[in-house]
Amino acid sequence: MKISTEIASAARIIGEEKAVEYIAKAGFDAWDFSMFAMCRYDSVNKCLLQNDHPLAGKDYLAFARRLKAIGLDNGIVCNQSHTPFPTYCGEIRSYFKRAIECSADAGAEICIIHPDNYKAPEENAEIYLELLPFAKEHGVKIATENMWNWDDEKGHSSFAACATPESFCKHIDLINDSFFVACLDIGHAEMKGSDTSAQQMIRELGTRLQALHIHDNDKLHDSHQIPFSMDIDFYEVVKALREINYTGYLTLEADQYLASYTAENVFEGIIKLAESAKRLDSMF
Repeated sequence: MKISTEIASAARIIGEEKAVEYIAKAGFDAWDFSMFAMCRYDSVNKCLLQNDHPLAGKDYLAFARRLKAIGLDNGIVCNQSHTPFPTYCGEIRSYFKRAIECSADAGAEICIIHPDNYKAPEENAEIYLELLPFAKEHGVKIATENMWNWDDEKGHSSFAACATPESFCKHIDLINDSFFVACLDIGHAEMKGSDTSAQQMIRELGTRLQALHIHDNDKLHDSHQIPFSMDIDFYEVVKALREINYTGYLTLEADQYLASYTAENVFEGIIKLAESAKRLDSMF
């Protein structure tokens, strides 16, 4: 199996260009193009903020191509990407085609676009069906992802789009297109309140599953920590992946792990992430 990781957490410390370089030098085979900086959302005032990031400017494709070149110069590729969210915000959805363009120019095969947490499969299908022709033109598959909401009274997660095997499979099967696939977030599937598990999700999704977001948690919170540091049983996860003959990348999304690192020592943290991904790989 080939291993990959998201670049957002490292990019917050050293920028995207250096993040791709360090990910390659740490031993990853690929990088996951996090495009959250494309538009910054103020969840309190429910609006987009002023943003001078290259992905938000007119030369966004040149920036994507620059990251691709850095990766290739260091022997790795971009395997997948992730658009900004939340999807329920119409202004953010207006950036999805830009994100698909960037995915194509960076070399990503799959672009992960969250469903709207609060919409039924039929309603989310309208969002994806509008984007699919554009994605096909650019040779990029769209992946939806299992989400969660939070129940303050019960103190754990509650149902959201794709949170159960039934909802996830229905989202995929309604569209029924080879360019629309599943990205399973292992941590989301293991949160109390989801009424499922990562291994159950994997087995139910079967060949629909073509991408992963791998991270660890305490089976309650969405911790996004390094694998093997908390409570998820990755032996069972890998066993299920083997059962369905999963052939995609093992992509980490442990994007909170590097929070305590600085520019001086972040490479050490990225190496530890790579070691955890290699451990997962060895379990295959």
